[in-house]
Amino acid sequence: MAVIALVICSLAPLKASWLDFAVMAGIFSLISLSAGLSYGQAGILSMAQGAFAAVGAYVTAFFGTRLGWPTLPVLALALILPALLAYCVARGVTRMAPLATALASLALANLVEIIAKSWDSVTGGYIGIAGIAPVPGFARPALFNILVWSFVVIAIIVYESVMQSAHGRALNVVRHDRTRAIADGVAVAPLLSSMLALSAAMAGAAGWLYVHYVTYISPQSLDTGVSISALLMAVVGGASYILGPVLGTVLLSLLVKFLPAAEAQGLFYGGALVIILVVARNGILGGLERFRPRSDEERAPHVPHVPAEARATSSARSQHEEPKRDAVPLSSEPGAP
Repeated sequence: MAVIALVICSLAPLKASWLDFAVMAGIFSLISLSAGLSYGQAGILSMAQGAFAAVGAYVTAFFGTRLGWPTLPVLALALILPALLAYCVARGVTRMAPLATALASLALANLVEIIAKSWDSVTGGYIGIAGIAPVPGFARPALFNILVWSFVVIAIIVYESVMQSAHGRALNVVRHDRTRAIADGVAVAPLLSSMLALSAAMAGAAGWLYVHYVTYISPQSLDTGVSISALLMAVVGGASYILGPVLGTVLLSLLVKFLPAAEAQGLFYGGALVIILVVARNGILGGLERFRPRSDEERAPHVPHVPAEARATSSARSQHEEPKRDAVPLSSEPGAP
């Protein structure tokens, strides 16, 4: 991924339109990565990833522009506040059915949007907040593009580290069989809440980058449509794969860039989702994995490991057991032998 980011950062400055495309693709890659972590790994169909990005963006606009806070403390708040909001909400909704959880996250996204429209003294209401300064030292678009894709690489490294840890292995068990995970002693609700909080922090970082690049934030900037688009990008690329959301974001953004009109985007998104679900249920990376040559160990059937003590106990028990005698049926007819 670092090599791909380096290539993008090297080629994008050659043309202004492609540089803008690279910056926005990197920002939306962070949001789709957060959707991939929450849905593809934790199994939480969150419709609030755009809302978490909006929280990070409004925190940046209010504390950085109106209160004049330095950049790094504002970045820390843009990460922490969405994560706290996601964790508190997740503790209440992760025990629900998947559909109920999705509806609860959608309600949260609508609530954030209502607050953004109504709290004029903080969010600017329908007008929003303008005049947000760029990140110091990254005012040039080419340098800001490097900063954006550096965030993407860091997010992928954190994502992969979490999935390879004990928490990631426990999350894998929860995703496939929650009852077994509970029986194994996994604290399911805190684990899922932590994963949603981490995904919200990624989305908050995307909001921080977005508002520094666009220099403006309003309730329509990062709304529920952004959440749906990010989820679709993750599904198209492969939500259960770490690089799947980034691949889906870049691919769909490229195709949308060449669409003849903006009105066709909704039709294209819907058609892409239908085609991907029919052709490759696990996304593009999942479909490509089917053509990957597998070793003999991967093709061999899985034989569960049985400890030596268990094999010895089973052998001794079978030697001491008496052979079962065949039952002789009793006949009720007179004169039967």
